[in-house]
Amino acid sequence: LFLLSVPAVTPVKKKRGRPPKQQAEEGETQEEEDEVEATKKAKRILNRFNGMSVAEVMARTLPDVITYNLDILIIGINPGLLSAFKGHHYPNPGNHFWKCLFLSGLTDEQLNYMHDQSLPEKYSIGFTNMVERTTPGSKDLSSKEIREGGRQLLEKLQKYKPLIACTDVLLFIILSGIYEIFCKETFGVKAKNLEFGLQPYKIPETETVCYLMPSSSPRCAQFPRAQDKVHFYIKLKELRDQMKGLVPSREVEETQYSFNLQLAKEDAKRIAIKEEQVDPEYESCSGLNDNPRQSSNVTN
Repeated sequence: LFLLSVPAVTPVKKKRGRPPKQQAEEGETQEEEDEVEATKKAKRILNRFNGMSVAEVMARTLPDVITYNLDILIIGINPGLLSAFKGHHYPNPGNHFWKCLFLSGLTDEQLNYMHDQSLPEKYSIGFTNMVERTTPGSKDLSSKEIREGGRQLLEKLQKYKPLIACTDVLLFIILSGIYEIFCKETFGVKAKNLEFGLQPYKIPETETVCYLMPSSSPRCAQFPRAQDKVHFYIKLKELRDQMKGLVPSREVEETQYSFNLQLAKEDAKRIAIKEEQVDPEYESCSGLNDNPRQSSNVTN
């Protein structure tokens, strides 16, 4: 009887994870998917701007719609891509600007961006921007550009002398301190306790007053709907009528709205990160009051 000794077999431990070949194949698949998605994104941009690239659109500028002695001059920060492409002010169909003009009684009919050139003659309302350069968003502007734009804006206001210089103060400018710097250089004072509505200083060498409003963008955190913002347009109309000695109209009923700056800042930051990835026309929310209060008091 012979006994055969069989050597013990040590079990081979399998490596965790997928085989190298499978990993390589999946990596190639992911790269292909990324390329396809990038191609689709580029095609969407080309379709949006009728075959023009973003760089070509950014090379365009948006002309002012302005003349002497306007009642109201609407001041933006700088042209967005869609505005530069269309060659008109506030062309985004979701923007509340044109709707609020009508709801407040500043225009007697519902207009759109195609009517911007007619506003100076028909309603004594014009348009300009602080910075001429077109960008996907205001965050793409440098502090130097805004400082220089502020000086150019001051010269423009002193030249054309509108009754009211009206702007929607973007959160970007408030957070970066540019508005405070502009006030110091223009009015010789440091802006404190910024509030919406009529500001306490006039443009030097003019009788032009300044009026601040929340952004007309539908993504404004605390004022997401047109009816939430129309209050400020109503107050703008009342200010214009008062300065011109006109009898105030009582046809439009207004509602009180409260505002919380800290909440608006937090929401605007969060929304900006999400929305700017898909919408180059995104406009940050504006906000001013540090404490909640009734917005009806800001023009007093």
